Amino acid sequence: MTLIREARPGDEARWRQLWAAYCAFYRSAVPEAVTATTWGRILDPLAPVFCLVAEREGEVIGFAVSVVHARTWSIAPIVYLEDLYVDETVRGGGVGFALIEGLKAESRRRGACQLYWHTEGDNRAARRLYDRFQPADGYVRYRLDLQGIGDSDKAGFLA
Repeated sequence: MTLIREARPGDEARWRQLWAAYCAFYRSAVPEAVTATTWGRILDPLAPVFCLVAEREGEVIGFAVSVVHARTWSIAPIVYLEDLYVDETVRGGGVGFALIEGLKAESRRRGACQLYWHTEGDNRAARRLYDRFQPADGYVRYRLDLQGIGDSDKAGFLA
């Protein structure tokens, strides 16, 4: 049986293992300072970031990191599921589904009126899971990098 619960300080080592695998999947090198800050935000009750973990037989096997934020179209906040990852060895066993169901419940508990996320268009495995909840809405994402990678473009953008 899979237990969905909020992350706790003792989950850090395992979360970091899964986080590294998640970042590798997306071919991203996330600096240690960012990883440490993310974990700190997860544990900070005043931060808008929270993390649910999936646990089976005492081992964390997946996570969902989300951000609660205000919305201009409602009074209630909304929740953005930023990162979802399930250990490759247990995929296909309902863990991702359980994490999203747990996230729905936690979002409601926090007073949110909506939960949303996005994924790469060619991430077929994730989209099969996500489509069980709701078909994609057709929006296209645009992203401007304002620091770090893309700094050379920032000067031109601000000029």
